[in-house]
Order: sequence, then structure tokens, then C-alpha cells
Amino acid sequence: MKPWQNKEWCIPAKENAEFVCAMEDVLDVYKRSYDDTYPLVCMDESSKQHIKETRQPIPAKPGTVEKYDTEYERNGVSNMFMFFEPLEGKRHVVVTDQRTALDWAHQIRNLVDVEYPRAERITLVMDNLNTHTGASLYKAFAPAEARRILDKLEIHYTPKHGSWLNMAEIELSILSRQCLDRRIPDQETLRMEIAAWQEQRNAIAQPMEWRFTNEDARVKLKKLYPTL
Repeated sequence: MKPWQNKEWCIPAKENAEFVCAMEDVLDVYKRSYDDTYPLVCMDESSKQHIKETRQPIPAKPGTVEKYDTEYERNGVSNMFMFFEPLEGKRHVVVTDQRTALDWAHQIRNLVDVEYPRAERITLVMDNLNTHTGASLYKAFAPAEARRILDKLEIHYTPKHGSWLNMAEIELSILSRQCLDRRIPDQETLRMEIAAWQEQRNAIAQPMEWRFTNEDARVKLKKLYPTL
């Protein structure tokens, strides 16, 4: 089921124009051809609660699945920053303790200076969380440094109620299903598991095919467009 086909997914009428404007902006970005000097990167965040076993699980064996006790011990929560380059099929996941404005700012500087040092400008698609702004860079760095980083970015925000437009969210869903859909006791284990998953996924390096266009939206989401 597509997000726009979900009966529970709705947008207040007064927000329709804002939604379609931001949606069409992002969909236009997704039509661009690959250019290594102007890479397209989608960014999103998620969290993972750490769960420790209170009793030793019984390993799986022929004819039976692994068995574990329903009781568990909570062991904190880690944040995950997902940076996904859909046209190259590459992703980079960073695990942190928190998801503050300063955390985001440092990850963006790393994106600019370490991941894409030769890029003239990075096209960055992300949701409009209150920490995902240029102001966060000014909170973390001196003004000249904040402006240098910001000048390397072309930012496009997905609309409110439109997180499904962010391809990094799709990649986080794949990560959750393939790697994190189980009990992970601590942050060190989480980092190791994500690193192994990331290496395997990047070795395949298949571009993500985005087929939903503005022309499709104007038909399938016609009710969201203001009536002239």
C-alpha cells in the first residue's frame, strides 16, 4: 500500500498548498541526473532501544527456532543518522548518543568535509525537524565556519506529513528489517551490526529507482491540489 492510499494518512485542507509545493520541489530534485560534483544525499534519523537478555537464550537447532525469555533489561537508546545517496546506491550510517542540534551540525560538517570533500555543492533532502536548519550550524561552530558549511549545501525539505518522500526513510526501513529487528544489547554491538550491514549493502551499490513524479502526483493526489 502506498502512503497516499492509507485512509489514516491525511493532510488538513489549509496545509494542502504548502504540502504540494514542497512535494513537487522534492520530486523535481529526484529527476536530476547523476553528477559527482553536485551529489544528491537524503538524510534521516531513527533510534534503537538497547535490550539486554536476563536469561541465556536457547539457540536454534534443526526443527526448532531460537527461544528467548519475554523478560528483558532496558539498556538505553542510541540515535542513528542515515545518509543515503540514491543515484549511487551508497549509504553511510552514524550511531550517536543523542540527536541534538549540535549532533546534527557535526554530522553535516562530516558530510561536507569527509564524505564529499570534492563536491561543489551537496543537494540535501531531509525532513524539516527543528534541528535540521542552518541555525544549528551557528550553534555548533564559529560564524565563518557555519557559513562555509552552509554554502556547500542546497537544502530541500520534505513537507509535513510527507516523510515518505525521503528515500533515506526507505533505507532506514530496510536497515530495521534486515539488521535491527531483534534485541541488541548495547551501542557497541549496534555499531558493529550496522557496519557489517552497510558494507554488504554498499558492495551491491544498486541505485534506488524513484518512479513517482509530479505528473503522477497531479493525478493520484489530485484532491490535495487547490481548486482554481
